[in-house]
Amino acid sequence: MTKPSLPDLLHAAVTAVGGTERPGQVTMAESVAEAIDGGSHLLVQAGTGTGKSLGYLVPALAHGERVVVATATLALQRQLVERDLPRTVEALQPLLRRRPQFAMLKGRSNYLCLHRLHEGAPQDEEDGLFDVFESAAPTSKLGQDLLRMRDWADETETGDRDALTPGVSDRAWAQVSVSSRECLGASKCAYGAECFAEAARERAKLADVVVTNHALLAIDAIEGAPVLPSHEVLVVDEAHELVSRVTGAATGELTPGSVNRAVRGAAKLVNEKAGDALQTAAESFERIMELALPGRLEEIPEDLAYALMSLRDAARTVITALGNTRDQSVQDEDAVRKQALASIENVHAVAERVVAASEYDVVWYERHDRFGASLRVAPLSVSGLLREKLFADRSVVLTSATLKLGGDFNGVAASLGLPPESVPNGLPGPRSHVERPGAASSDEAQTDSDGREPADGSEQDTSPLWKGLDVGSPFDYRKQGILYVARHLAQPGREGSRTDMLDELAELVEAAGGRTLGLFSSMRGAQAAAESLRGRLDMPILLQGEETLGELIRSFSCDARTCLFGTLSLWQGVDVPGANCQLVVMDRIPFPRPDDPLMSARQKSVEDGGGNGFMAVAATHAALLMAQGAGRLVRASGDRGVVAVLDPRLATARYGSFLKASMPDFWYTTDRNQVRRSLAAIDAAALAAQ
Repeated sequence: MTKPSLPDLLHAAVTAVGGTERPGQVTMAESVAEAIDGGSHLLVQAGTGTGKSLGYLVPALAHGERVVVATATLALQRQLVERDLPRTVEALQPLLRRRPQFAMLKGRSNYLCLHRLHEGAPQDEEDGLFDVFESAAPTSKLGQDLLRMRDWADETETGDRDALTPGVSDRAWAQVSVSSRECLGASKCAYGAECFAEAARERAKLADVVVTNHALLAIDAIEGAPVLPSHEVLVVDEAHELVSRVTGAATGELTPGSVNRAVRGAAKLVNEKAGDALQTAAESFERIMELALPGRLEEIPEDLAYALMSLRDAARTVITALGNTRDQSVQDEDAVRKQALASIENVHAVAERVVAASEYDVVWYERHDRFGASLRVAPLSVSGLLREKLFADRSVVLTSATLKLGGDFNGVAASLGLPPESVPNGLPGPRSHVERPGAASSDEAQTDSDGREPADGSEQDTSPLWKGLDVGSPFDYRKQGILYVARHLAQPGREGSRTDMLDELAELVEAAGGRTLGLFSSMRGAQAAAESLRGRLDMPILLQGEETLGELIRSFSCDARTCLFGTLSLWQGVDVPGANCQLVVMDRIPFPRPDDPLMSARQKSVEDGGGNGFMAVAATHAALLMAQGAGRLVRASGDRGVVAVLDPRLATARYGSFLKASMPDFWYTTDRNQVRRSLAAIDAAALAAQ
């Protein structure tokens, strides 16, 4: 029996999902197959509408070995598991003469815990267990959610939180779920044989395709103990989010509240001396945090260091005591002890990490009006971790609509721990793209993205080889969209209102007849714009935070005259094809805040290494967001519209060409009259079509 060809398999899959085969998709599938067969790595930029999920699923299924697909968003996970994979497997089965299996796997806290559901959650007070089902008023929202989950537990096959419709609050879900550290383990749990999380793991072990999220992929890399089943191929979709998600998973935090909860949970299970020492250390930490001012701690203050060392040592003593003592008077002691141990281990780990003051960590204070002060520690760079853990012993395909920043893949590659794009002999390959402004020389680029040599001491010729591929987009961006830069406006400052920008925004929105997605660099800016335009224009202005994000997007997509203003989640999370989104406005270039502790530390590190910190960190961050934001405009072949950037620096600053090269290749203008005429014509055409 001859092996079916990749074009035949792709054609069958595309037909099954009701799609249209596109040249970019075919090119992507061929390159993915080549990377998998050769055991190499591939970065693929595939624009909206390319059909990139089939571009990697079909060659991965054809290869026959297990593949893990990691995504950043729940929406894409659902698309893969509920639509793309079932139809693709059905279509490929006759050609492959086998039926590939697939499964979804998430972190343990995403699954309902039957032990928590039936036995209750350990609480802070002395009486051991807190039966929320008894104490929560059945008429309260919490009580109703808990009762609904109890009924749902008898019906659900997966126990997956995302399968519960409508969803519940984090507070309610916390009563019926556990983290991996809090879990008793299937062999020790009375409900182990029925455990939803264990069942999901078993399904994953038997599957040919395992769909997971970036967070679990990060935990798998950081923890050392394997969470995902062994696999030869890893596909990272929405790969532009990976560094941020891994950084988040590697970030530690201590707050007075979390420390005090850990103390209350553990003190009742250990001897009085150990409990008192832990309580005293927690009180010292709380007093220091009351005076904490937001900002980076380049050196750990002496009083904080002393408090953290006391907390670390007391926590270590309690951890030892928790493992050595038993108390039969405590109801469901194993569960109570396991939760207490998990909380104290976190306190110990973060305190020890901050005290160690590693040059590869960044430490800072944050302060929130509602939650008070927190102490945070994050890695200066995750590139070394990713190089060592992600690219070893498997072929990795990373794909997104935005991987090529400033005209090449090297900026994103450096953040992932990859060397400059290479040819098979391991030497830097020829640059087929424009050089990134401010990029380091090839020798400098071989270091981590933070300017350091690789932490593992690896040489250039042992670094992972990879190839970058841009398969383009099925859309004709120069005919479908305009990039307008308001060059005549004043340059935005750190503070103060921008009345000229608000005037410009109002005129653009009016010319477009509504249909506007406003992407702002701060919530304050979005609120000011919404307030201003609500007083000037007779059209609905929706503002992020006034309703759930899903409800806002639904309202925006249903009414052409409606505008939606918001911040970060709108830059990347809105998909509204058609005439209801014909103007995308960015109020300013979204550079990170100058006082952002982690970003400023990374920028300084690059500069200390002789590189251009602004271009490597701030401009790259802005380029990624602007590429994602501009991508909200054209979502289908019939879409038309304008991306308006109300920041003259895109036209006047030296780094403007780098940012523009990262965005779709729209027709470019700074002519304010031309763009108003174009918006009016697009609005008229949309009204006529209605």
